[in-house]
Amino acid sequence: MIHKRIRPFNTKDTYPEQRLDNDLCQGVVAGKSIYLRGQVAQDLETRENVAVGDPAGQAEKVMANIALLLEECGAGLETICKVTVYLTDIRHREPVYRVLGRWMKGVYPVFTGLVVVALARPEWLVEVDIIAELP
Repeated sequence: MIHKRIRPFNTKDTYPEQRLDNDLCQGVVAGKSIYLRGQVAQDLETRENVAVGDPAGQAEKVMANIALLLEECGAGLETICKVTVYLTDIRHREPVYRVLGRWMKGVYPVFTGLVVVALARPEWLVEVDIIAELP
């Protein structure tokens, strides 16, 4: 089976300061399963960071990215099964979960929330990865 790769990229372009050279993509469609890379508050076209210092604003951009990528995979938010949320501060949980809950109202996915020391860039406060199914 050949998997469909969504938005392939190389880390040397995304993280030039880290001197990495990994071939990755934003999403993989494997059979009927969709796996999205952890999404952060970064514009998918320009790589510009969005809502620096604002956890709710970052969550909005994260969910917009997720909605766009799922659409590119042939699915929608209603197909989300599993959500993993990474926060850099437990105090961000309430504002972030309010945004995620609004975007996923009526979907009823399973959630795992983690507080981590840091994400790949210090300005990122929240990262969300998704597993979904094609309709």
